[in-house]
Amino acid sequence: MSDRNRHDDPNSGQLQNERSELSRRRFLEYGAAGGALLIAGPAACGPAEDSPVGSPTDSTAGRGARAHAAVEPFELDEITIDELREGMRSGRWTARSLTEQYLERIEALNRRGPELRAVIETNPDALEIADRLDQIRRDDDEVGPLHGIPILLKDNIGTHDRTTTTAGSYALEGSVPPTDSAVASRLRQAGAVLLGKANLSEWANFRSTRSSSGWSARGGQCRNPYILDRNPCGSSSGSAAAVSANLTGGAIGTETDGSVVCPSHACGIVGIKPTVGLVSRTGIIPLSHTQDTAGPMTRTVRDAALILGALTGVDRSDAITEASAGKAHGTYTGFLDPAGLRGARIGVARAYAEYHEKVDGLFEDALDAMRAEGAELIDPANPGSIGEMGAPEWEVLLYEFKADLNAYLSHLGPEAPVRSLEEIIEFNERESARQMPWFGQEIFLLAQEKGPLTEKLYLDALATARSLAREKGIDEIMDRYQLDALVAPTGGPAWVTDLVNGDHFAGSSSEPAAIAGYPSICVPGGFVHGLPVGLSFFGRAWSEPTLLRISYAFEQTTRHRRAPAFLSELDSVT
Repeated sequence: MSDRNRHDDPNSGQLQNERSELSRRRFLEYGAAGGALLIAGPAACGPAEDSPVGSPTDSTAGRGARAHAAVEPFELDEITIDELREGMRSGRWTARSLTEQYLERIEALNRRGPELRAVIETNPDALEIADRLDQIRRDDDEVGPLHGIPILLKDNIGTHDRTTTTAGSYALEGSVPPTDSAVASRLRQAGAVLLGKANLSEWANFRSTRSSSGWSARGGQCRNPYILDRNPCGSSSGSAAAVSANLTGGAIGTETDGSVVCPSHACGIVGIKPTVGLVSRTGIIPLSHTQDTAGPMTRTVRDAALILGALTGVDRSDAITEASAGKAHGTYTGFLDPAGLRGARIGVARAYAEYHEKVDGLFEDALDAMRAEGAELIDPANPGSIGEMGAPEWEVLLYEFKADLNAYLSHLGPEAPVRSLEEIIEFNERESARQMPWFGQEIFLLAQEKGPLTEKLYLDALATARSLAREKGIDEIMDRYQLDALVAPTGGPAWVTDLVNGDHFAGSSSEPAAIAGYPSICVPGGFVHGLPVGLSFFGRAWSEPTLLRISYAFEQTTRHRRAPAFLSELDSVT
């Protein structure tokens, strides 16, 4: 059988299903032994004692502060998941040898050389997991479509193992959830090697109005692998930087509004923000139960589709996933079509195409490429209510962050280091030297003032935000022109990281899909002065198959992805 038939076709036969289920049970039994350990693993890629990442003397903070060591060629540079799987089947690699290579790559680039600070800690059980998967392969079997593939998880995605789940904060240092998150559990079932935890904008970038994306107290400032003094965007900063720098086979990020697509855009990779409810949020440190979702971050659209299929499914612990029944797919690779732009009706959300003249030029080139491949462009096709959604969304996020975070902390049990947002605020004040060396916690204080989710102010804001994003936004414009998707630049070029003043965003198109809870896919769209920029395709709820078909065809036509050069600063670009 072909690779696709063996692993991607849901109708591949009863015998294969039975063998796969047996393998999953065997692997989960193996994993349970390691998962029973409630000891926090060492922060293998965390701060060195002689270079405190939370202090103002951190040498990675400045623009072009020091030259980086040359990055050695890497055997697995730009490799795809299909190539990794085939290499393991042919005997070129094993799950262990791949895991070893990625761990060595992390060791070389994360705290040394360019000092990416993309990874907070590696999994001390990763090699043991890989060995078990290799034994299953020696028995002529496979666990699932990600068998032996090393995957990094953002440090707000819970794992019941010897890594911790902290949202980048010392307030949760040493915290190990009582069970795996649904995302981690599904990845294990698919045969992935959980490689470790990726750095992020602390608390999903919802602590301060003057924060720096990619900075966390535990992880320090994550850097953009293309030009190191530039910001990787966030909050899934480490996931994006690690994928782009080839530190992992793939990664999982989370998004509330822009936190998957923006770092994917800034780091030149593919990111999928799924429909809210397609992927369970159980066990993920929350920001907003109406907007949060996890999604894959990879170097290619096909890799993202492979991982997405492994993550889907109804979870009784996350009631919103019940809406995905009959709409989710166990595999999405069948929707990929290099001719997928032919006949597609795509609305040009031109209101989001005014960030930067060079980005606008790349956007026009992208539109020309789509037309040449047979797409029908409706230009302009701007979702209504642009500029009106932000205020009610902000109110919703403040309310939901307090309620949802307090609920998450209560489920950690009596061993939880902190048990409420109020206790986190108090911890930050006590530990301000290492928790708040650059910016404060104004958003925390605003959220703490909010009441329960039964208050009229919250309910009205939620109804308004959803109506503006859905019925008066994406749904209205797509109905009017009978569109398959909308397209816009994801954002402007990455800014110079500024820990003193905070982020300098140059626009974003993430808001409508984020507030609506609808899907969005970011694909590399070209370069501006050596910095990658992305293109976002977004549309109706559950339209992942259509968006994947269109974005894959665009990727195959344009081939914009290229590996980063780890330049010290923009002046180095020739």
